[in-house]
This record gives sequence, structure tokens and C-alpha cells, in this order.
Amino acid sequence: MRNLDVTVLRSFVAVAQCGGVTRAAGFLNLTQSAVSMQLKRLEELMGLELFDRTARRIALTGAGEQLLSYARRMVELNDEAFARLTHAEFAGEIRLGVPHDIVYPVIPLVLQRFAATMPRMRVHLVTSYTTKLREDFTRGDMDLILTTERELGAGGETLSEIALRWVGAPGGQVWRQRPLRLAQATQCGFRQGVHERLTEAGIDWIEVVETESDRTVEATVSADLAVTALLEGTAPGQLEELPAGCGLPDLGGYLVNMYRNKRSGQDPVESLAEMVRQGYETL
Repeated sequence: MRNLDVTVLRSFVAVAQCGGVTRAAGFLNLTQSAVSMQLKRLEELMGLELFDRTARRIALTGAGEQLLSYARRMVELNDEAFARLTHAEFAGEIRLGVPHDIVYPVIPLVLQRFAATMPRMRVHLVTSYTTKLREDFTRGDMDLILTTERELGAGGETLSEIALRWVGAPGGQVWRQRPLRLAQATQCGFRQGVHERLTEAGIDWIEVVETESDRTVEATVSADLAVTALLEGTAPGQLEELPAGCGLPDLGGYLVNMYRNKRSGQDPVESLAEMVRQGYETL
């Protein structure tokens, strides 16, 4: 009888989700060598190659894809059984607010881990702009929020700092035009700062859309009708970051801050906050 080790399966699932051993090791609080050894043991046990290591980014083979669905279910069932039998019983809802552009890659992994740890708690995820999330948080409508801001506000903590980059259509040329054609959503927290940096650099500019929709902005930019500003690494597939020597001013960086509503007084909220912290520590 051959048995699959849940600890090894957990590492396998983490590597598949994170896209690499390094991030998975950070998320699991293990060393890279430990995770690599676990993957090797799993492949030897199965007698199969589970990963295609020829590409730059680690990918699953056909056998790996099949095993992944089983591995997820086994890990989830293990965590559910352990949580129900050994953890305090919590039931209720946590409202978590996150700006659209930083939902990935941390938040899905955090939600999955939290659901396994506290299966009776529901996390209501709200995605919006930082200004709206701060307003909801001040009213007490949110238990926990993430924001993208130039500075840290009272009662918050900084999780990361990410550079703001110019983004345009692949191979586009609109960034060469003057006045510079911009597409930045009206509620976007980057909008005012982008305007200020361009004005300071003596570059004439004009906003070509007035919208609250990120999809409208993306469509306009992908048609090479304007450029926009997004956090580094968050540009969708149909857009790309402009090169540093494009002649547009440096936009600096933004802090990813977290604020917890202390009035909630719930242990599950702090548990969720700690998982978010750990998620950002792996990046």
C-alpha cells in the first residue's frame, strides 16, 4: 500500500498555484530545498514527471494536472477535519476590502488558506478604489482593508511598496504625442499624482476619457489611444509597461497599507490579517 503524504501534497499545490518553488516556500514558511525535496519524493513515489522544468516558469505536465485536482481536495479535507476538531468554533462574516489592482497574486491564496482554517467564517471580498475603501472603513463597514497610498495613515501598517509605471499598448506610439493622451479612471488614486508629475516635467497632457470603469481605460489604452499608469506587474495581458527611457517622468512608488477595524474585536479578523502579512512577505 502506497500512501500520499498530505504535507508533500500541500507543497505540490502551493508550487502549482504560486508558479514556482521560491514563492511557494515563502508561503509555506519552508526553505526552497525542503520544498524541492518534497516534490522529488512525490515524483519518485508516483513514478511520474509532474512538472515541466524546461520552460522559464514552472508548469505542470498532463499527469501533474490530473494529480492537482486530487491533491487540492485531499489538502482541503485534511484542513477542514483538523479545523473542526481542534479549533475554536467561529461563525460569521468578515468584510475585506482590496483595490482592484492588487487582488492578485496574494488575496486568492489567503482566502483559500483562511477558508481551510476557519470553515465556518465567510470572507466577503469587496474590490474598489482606495478612496472608497477608506470611506467604508471609516464608517465601520469594513473589518479589514488594503490600500495603495503615498503615505501610511493613522492606525495602519505598510506591507509592501510598489513602483507606479507608465503603461500602453504593445508596440504603441501614442506616448510620443503631445499633448500626452491619458486615460485614468476618475476615482483612481493615482490620477492626481500622475497629473502633478507631468506638469512638473513640463509635459502637456489631456485626459481623453471620463469614466470610473477600469475596463473602459484598458480598452482605450489597448487601442493605442492613450497611456495610463498602473502598479508594476499589474498590467493586464493586452497592455505592457513602457520602457524607462520613453521620456515620461518617473512616477515614484505607492505603499500597500493594511488597516484593521479594532472595534470588531474578533480573533478571526486578526488571523486573516496575519495571513495577508505572510502573503506579502513571500513577494
